[in-house]
Order: sequence, then C-alpha cells, then structure tokens
Amino acid sequence: MNRQKAALKTVAGSIKQFPEESLPEIAFIGKSNVGKSSLINSLLDRRSLARTSSAPGKTRTINWYEIDETLYFVDLPGYGYAKVSKAEQQRWGQVIERYLQQRTSLKKVLLLVDIRHAPTADDQMMMEWLRYYQVPTVIVATKSDKIKRSQLEKQKKMLREALGLQDPADLLAYSSETKMGAEALWERILEGAESDGSTAF
Repeated sequence: MNRQKAALKTVAGSIKQFPEESLPEIAFIGKSNVGKSSLINSLLDRRSLARTSSAPGKTRTINWYEIDETLYFVDLPGYGYAKVSKAEQQRWGQVIERYLQQRTSLKKVLLLVDIRHAPTADDQMMMEWLRYYQVPTVIVATKSDKIKRSQLEKQKKMLREALGLQDPADLLAYSSETKMGAEALWERILEGAESDGSTAF
C-alpha cells in the first residue's frame, strides 16, 4: 500500500446512510478532542483530509475515508462531550453501537486515549464494551510528544493497567506532530485489514 490515494467517500448522519460493506474498515474512536482527525491526517501525510477543530464535539457524523481502494478509515464521533444534549448523546450512542456491533467489514478499532491522563470513565466503559463484544482493539496513546521521553513507559504502564490490557502490544504511543509510532501503528492496521476479524480478548 502506497497511501497515495485517500479520499472522503461517505458521510453518514444516521444508520440508514451507512454505505454498503465492501472494503475492510479500521475505526477510530475516542473522547472528544483526543486527536482522531489529527491522527488520520498524520498517518496519511495529509494536512486537512480529516477536519480538525479546537472545539470538542465537532464531529457529529461517521466519516468513511477510502485508502488506496484497499481499506477504509472510519472516523467515529467523539464521546463524553458534556455540552451535547443528553438526547443527542443517546442518539449517537445508538448509531455508534450499531456500527461497532453489526458492521461485518469492521476489522479493528483504534481506541484513542490521551497519554498524559488516566483514562476517563467513558474510555473504560468503551474498552469494556469492545472487550465484551470481542471487537479487535488497539489502544493508541495520543499526544506522546507532550510528555518527556522519560515518562513514556510509566504512562503506558498506567494506561495498560487502567484499561486491563494483557498484551503490551495492544497499546501504542503516538504523536501526530512527530509521527512517533507511525510504523508500528500501520503494521497493526494492515494486520487488522487482512484478518478475519476474530480476537482473543
């Protein structure tokens, strides 16, 4: 995969707007403002393919990005943003749950957490949900350039313990600014795209 072709293909605001299943899908999820759009742009060497914003809760659609006609990156709305109404949170919760539970082309979920902080209750709930439904998941610890290198292993250990990860390889530190961790993350993405979607949680 040369990653030269990347384009936004589908924007869905409801379950009815989901595209037909075709290529393997890698989904990105995390709390609002954790850096999903920045991560996607960084992995694809693009500046603004995925729209970034300093305002949390901006992404209110599910966005499918086609990569080299080989796989899709699927950007899911951020969770845990208090200023969104309860009704809206519930509606989007149902849309995201339907996607994660029933999408057979979904091969792997990248759950993003901020390496500087302990996982939120929403992060832990999402991890438990993914584990319960046996969705193959990799934790991506974003904003790793914001801490000292001497703190890196300590923070990764804290996150692994808080999220109940058994395999250290299921958590990768990443920086969208420096692209630290990009090669390892691409390896996990391509492994997922080629898998049958099973997991050993």
